[in-house]
Amino acid sequence: MLLQTALTAGLLLATCLCGEAAAQSIYTCVDAKGRKITADRPIAECMDRTQQELTRSGRLRREVGPSLTAQERAAQEEKEQLAAEQRAREVEDKRRDRALLLRYPARPVHDQERVTALAQIDEVIKAASKRTVELAEQRKAINNEFEFYVKDPAKAPPELKRRLEENDSSAAIQKKFIADQEQEKKRVNQRFDEELVKLKQLWTLVGTAPASPASGAVGKAGPARAAAKN
Repeated sequence: MLLQTALTAGLLLATCLCGEAAAQSIYTCVDAKGRKITADRPIAECMDRTQQELTRSGRLRREVGPSLTAQERAAQEEKEQLAAEQRAREVEDKRRDRALLLRYPARPVHDQERVTALAQIDEVIKAASKRTVELAEQRKAINNEFEFYVKDPAKAPPELKRRLEENDSSAAIQKKFIADQEQEKKRVNQRFDEELVKLKQLWTLVGTAPASPASGAVGKAGPARAAAKN
């Protein structure tokens, strides 16, 4: 009996406390008809407008925004998503800027890497050009053999025809490969040019004065860039 009485008293006390907590806020607004309404809970007549939640002493606790329609919520969510994506892009841009500065703390470092990258492509082109010369020599030998069948090429041996076709195919492949590498040099130069524009801004921000293009590794980079663009 005593236990039941204690439980009942506890429930009554909890109910009173909840009631007091709920009554600690006052909601006020002006409805569509211009009437000022005050209540102890959110006001249904002002769901389409901002309501103020006040403490018992009249201090503003917060403002409760209007309830949104499904279309309005979708528009707001889209706006928030776009804002979040923009913030993410800004964070990523800052991360890339830091990485760029760490990799290229000064102009000569950037210029020297450009020179190295272009030199590597030039080596590949040189090897392909050497192979092209070899194929041209092979073609001369094949043409000499074909002189015996000038009057009737159909009588040429299948092996000779196959060698001619393979030579033509290989020469075409080498020609395309060299053209692709020349395009790659242009892409490399474009990338380094774009990086340099950004780096100049970053070097200015951190107080790093870029070296003159006439000094150090920069002097070596100049001719390489000119050759790559010709």
